[in-house]
Amino acid sequence: MVNYTDKIRETAKRLLNDGTVDTFIGYRKGSLPFVNNPAIIHNAEEADELVWDSNCALNLCNYLTNRTDKIGVLATGCNSRNIAMHLKENKIKREQLVIVGVPCTGMVDHRAVKGMVDGEILEVTEAGEEITVKGDDFEKTFKTADVLQTNCQTCAHRNPVIFDELVADEVPELDGVNQYADVEAVEAQSDEEKWQNFENIFESCIRCYACRNACPLCYCPTCFVDESKPQWVGKSTDPTDTMTFHFLRAFHMAGRCTDCGACERACPVDIPLRYLTKKLNKDAKDIYDYESGTNVEDKALLDTYKPTDLNDFIR
Repeated sequence: MVNYTDKIRETAKRLLNDGTVDTFIGYRKGSLPFVNNPAIIHNAEEADELVWDSNCALNLCNYLTNRTDKIGVLATGCNSRNIAMHLKENKIKREQLVIVGVPCTGMVDHRAVKGMVDGEILEVTEAGEEITVKGDDFEKTFKTADVLQTNCQTCAHRNPVIFDELVADEVPELDGVNQYADVEAVEAQSDEEKWQNFENIFESCIRCYACRNACPLCYCPTCFVDESKPQWVGKSTDPTDTMTFHFLRAFHMAGRCTDCGACERACPVDIPLRYLTKKLNKDAKDIYDYESGTNVEDKALLDTYKPTDLNDFIR
């Protein structure tokens, strides 16, 4: 995917030079390995800072909410689905956007790579379908496909679902992959096993809210955990408070989460946060045949009702 960089720079320069957009949002090289930073540029001269590789995992939709300018924005499959959700929820207007689609074969899981080498990684380079990491006394090369983020390994939408132009030809979608194998494994457990898993997964949470802050769809003016009148949930790391925060946040994502993985990538203690949201995604698909952000024209899941919807829970 690194060969997209020249096309992205060329596109940004054109859109800014001809006045089609006031702002272009992409990525620039970060100061740390595996971390590319958001780049919000306003003139064509800055476009040479833009880059693209398998470390462009930060979701750029965080920078679209409630803007009034005309914006060019890079959009992978998951990012484009988040843009669709922003449009449905009236956080941005379609006429404000020039969506530059980026076919994506997945983002690197930096924690997985770091766990496979001894020592600090000081440099990361990508060529073709391989990624090479270097430290003071080691150099190791991996196939990029072997070290992808878990959400990328089962991604059902590698190509943008909404765009105005593409920087490259569409890539093949994954075939024969069960998106929800991990969810099904949990569903097969007993209630006691499920609860124990839930407790074990979230016991290391430090309540830093990085997951909330990284999520492109967490944009309530005041989050429920910050309310004090009434106070819905305690602010400590007491297990009850912590678990309440996570399952309430997950329910706020029901019918909205696009499984972009931003929450897991941001978590400093490596909690598999998609444990909950992915279950809700599966339920939305199984019960209502709904996938968030795949169709801009559809109403949001919780805005619709069909006579055939399950009503057994109503007594």
